[in-house]
Amino acid sequence: MSAPTPAIAAQRDAFGATLIELMDRDERVYVLDGDLANSTKADRVAVERPDRFLQMGIAEQNLVGVAAGMATCGLIPWLSSFACFLVNRDLDQVRVAVAQPRLGVKLAGSYSGLLTGKTGKTHQEVSDLAVMRAMPNMTVVAPADAAEVRHAMLAANDWPGPVYLRLTRDPHPGLPDAGGDFAIGRARRLREGTDLAIVATGEQSVRALAAADLLARRGISALVLHVPTIKPLDEEAVLAAAADTGRVLTAEDHSVIGGLGGAVCELLAARRPTPVHRLGIADCFGESAGNEHLLDRHGLAAPHVARAAADLVEAGLAEP
Repeated sequence: MSAPTPAIAAQRDAFGATLIELMDRDERVYVLDGDLANSTKADRVAVERPDRFLQMGIAEQNLVGVAAGMATCGLIPWLSSFACFLVNRDLDQVRVAVAQPRLGVKLAGSYSGLLTGKTGKTHQEVSDLAVMRAMPNMTVVAPADAAEVRHAMLAANDWPGPVYLRLTRDPHPGLPDAGGDFAIGRARRLREGTDLAIVATGEQSVRALAAADLLARRGISALVLHVPTIKPLDEEAVLAAAADTGRVLTAEDHSVIGGLGGAVCELLAARRPTPVHRLGIADCFGESAGNEHLLDRHGLAAPHVARAAADLVEAGLAEP
């Protein structure tokens, strides 16, 4: 497998459609919205299944409290809001009312990362993986594309305990055969390689695969490992990728602190010391700009990923 497929789709559209599918499959599913349904596409539920849609308004702390109560009654509440609000404004309620009792609340953080439609740094959440990964009992999933969103939601609905689902805003290309063999806790090799492993998550995995094609033109063989589940991490897949290549580049639309790069470094330091370079947002907030500008500015576009990978390989070759 090499280049991404030409199919273009938005993760939030898949989110709205899959909510309807889940409701048709499971009468326990409800949606609680934080007054952002027209942006997250949960408004489809409000139109098609109004009896299963609860508009909670701009009151995220109350939203989580209500969801926790519903979960204790055996229901499966799906929370719909922007990642910046769902992770931060109600963090105490998520921690105490949801994570500590390990309730089956599903938190869908839309508009994650930098590409949020020029909303600017107030609405760009680039540390959510770090926050949620550090919380006991929380499962953290970051699908690559719309197809994988559907499979991740189906799995999350049946998963015991809370799940944080990281979603992006805009349409973008997908991965080959995305989502068909999805399972929480399982990573997937998108491409074999011998010179280094690019370990990526979320939409960044699409750009990592494109970067591998650029590297191949330079004679560099890159293994690409897509990691849709940040927690629990597929440790054996990461260890195998490191063993097969001897060097690792992590790539994510997230801070370099505490996200996928942090998880990979923690694992390899403990079990298989390996040279690692973390590619991500360099401990700063975002800004309002077009998608291509932001990807270029923060070094996340495919050519930047390829350049960082080539530098890592060349540094290793230069060692005595």
